[in-house]
Amino acid sequence: MILLPAVDIRDGRAVRLEQGRFERETVYADDPLEAARSFVQAGARLLHVVDLDGAREGEPQNLDQLERIARELGASVQYGGGLRSLVSIRRALAAGAERVVVGTAAYSDVDLLEQALSAWDPRVLVAVDVRDGHVSVAGWTRATQMLPEEVIGRLQRLGVTRFVYTNVDRDGMLEGPDLEEVKRIGHAIRGRFLYSGGIGSLDDLHALKGLRLVNLAGVISGKALYEGRFGVAEAQAALAD
Repeated sequence: MILLPAVDIRDGRAVRLEQGRFERETVYADDPLEAARSFVQAGARLLHVVDLDGAREGEPQNLDQLERIARELGASVQYGGGLRSLVSIRRALAAGAERVVVGTAAYSDVDLLEQALSAWDPRVLVAVDVRDGHVSVAGWTRATQMLPEEVIGRLQRLGVTRFVYTNVDRDGMLEGPDLEEVKRIGHAIRGRFLYSGGIGSLDDLHALKGLRLVNLAGVISGKALYEGRFGVAEAQAALAD
């Protein structure tokens, strides 16, 4: 398992939201590049960059920030937010993304998803963001009645093998993951997945590792790192095999 520090970008700054709510925002750096630099200098091998503006607008708004981070730091970056067309995905990859995270479009446009997988798999991951037990889309602004296990099953039948699973209710709250939920999702996914949501301590990372899910490839953390709950090296050691 690996650690992926999160750099969420909104209005040109590195921020974190609580429970995916844009009105509950904390700014941690005026320049996302500097936030990313601090993680890379601490030893991060892969960054999780989220274009919050793009998630709301439906089209990437911060590809210039992605390009700066990838070019100046030489870091591997997975990028998501507003990737709802093949053109947007292609632009993100051209700007330096090693991997892309597709959310809303994976549910609303089967042809796009199949074409993206055909062209760029295994560089395409699909986001499964869950609020109140159901999948949420459009930058967490629109709830659905879809259950995550059902969605995962359907996506796997379309060829998806890599997921980013987020418990939005816990995201940014530092209260720890729901281990039973993670275990349940791990059993539903035949491929590999990253978990995000609620990480607040090294104990949380040890607990996730202790689930012994062979398909849990990594953990995304943002607020806990920004607030000094643990460092990148400590987290990597906690997750290491």
